[in-house]
Amino acid sequence: MLDGMSINSVTLGCKLNFAETATIVEQLCQHGARKARVGEAADICVVNTCAVTQTAEAKCRQAIHKAVRKNPGAIVAVTGCYAELAAKSIEEIEGVSIVVGAKMREELVGKILESVQQQPDASAHTDNHNATFFPSCSRGDRTRYFLKVQDGCNNYCTYCTIPIARGRSRNGSISSIVEQARQVADSGGREIVITGVNIGDFGRSTGEHFIDLIRELDKVTGIERYRISSIEPDLLTDEIIDFCAGSRAFMPHFHIPLQSGSDEVLRLMHRHYDTNLFRSRINRIKSVMPHAFIGVDVMAGSRGETPQCFDDAYRFIESLDITQLHVFTYSERPGTKALEIPYVVTAAERHARTQQLIGLSNQRLQQFYTDHIGSEAKVLVEHSLRHRPVVGFTENYIRVELPQQATTMAGQIVKVRLGEYNDNHDALCSDLLS
Repeated sequence: MLDGMSINSVTLGCKLNFAETATIVEQLCQHGARKARVGEAADICVVNTCAVTQTAEAKCRQAIHKAVRKNPGAIVAVTGCYAELAAKSIEEIEGVSIVVGAKMREELVGKILESVQQQPDASAHTDNHNATFFPSCSRGDRTRYFLKVQDGCNNYCTYCTIPIARGRSRNGSISSIVEQARQVADSGGREIVITGVNIGDFGRSTGEHFIDLIRELDKVTGIERYRISSIEPDLLTDEIIDFCAGSRAFMPHFHIPLQSGSDEVLRLMHRHYDTNLFRSRINRIKSVMPHAFIGVDVMAGSRGETPQCFDDAYRFIESLDITQLHVFTYSERPGTKALEIPYVVTAAERHARTQQLIGLSNQRLQQFYTDHIGSEAKVLVEHSLRHRPVVGFTENYIRVELPQQATTMAGQIVKVRLGEYNDNHDALCSDLLS
């Protein structure tokens, strides 16, 4: 139906968005389209947007305008979280053909097909809170695959627009997700990152549980590695941690949102845990997986974060045995309950707190890498770019620079001895042992 029409795509935001974009492009190709060549103006351009911060929204607007400018006359289809929250303003951008929010993303391909047939209602925006689950699994140009198992969120934290943008929690069935993992294995994939908005909440649609999902995924022959992209601390049970510690393929690698190390701020955020529970999760992981990589999301400068609250939060985070912080600067989000909190942190102070947390993160990551110098590790070799070093990641997510003879080993798991830092100080050098 699309008869060789060329497609470009632009993705902003999270790993979930990247997986969904790849699925949209694949579906369009199944209807006869093809990916645009480098430098080619496309007939169809898909922009998948993010709305996690004001900065993210600004980047989305820039990306949309650029897509219109670089692909004159193209069908420009905008989807994702920003499209859900700001459909009207996006529809007013000259050159935008279709706007479909995150909740109804599964309708996007049909809208594009309608637009190609010149049906005038293709750009209609649907605001439907009964969103369905849009499955996706993608690799793109990466070695690892991203498998979406869940979408939406029921938590309504006071600072967050995700439930508004993506709707309530929903998921595919265990059997359908396991089948996608088998397809990845059949195509030669070795590593899968499990993605979603709130993956620990898996099962809302089907009456199943996340622990049962990962048990079944662990049985898929050919997949050597799974990583859990992000899981809420109150949903990360001892059962899940212990299973990962003893599993065949789940890596000692966790990403856990904390948001604040102050119990007062956590209460204002309407988070579902306190610092005692969070500490117990970290301690449990380290007790059964001492070398686990633990990444933690933290927000700096949220409403209600007084200087005392920030000092409490910093001391708490500093006391944890974690590897890296993913630091967000708080951003005012229209429509959120956080705007009702009277104490406002100035922009300058938000920036200062962000930099302080980033400094702590850099120290922890460097120490984690340094502690592993001289040890042996298994590395999944990444697909390398021409004239760039060959790199890969250990089971516990240490970035490794490999000898040049590993260029032909993309997709293979090799044994190495970890050496000192490389020249850029962003990876450890290594020697091949097998």
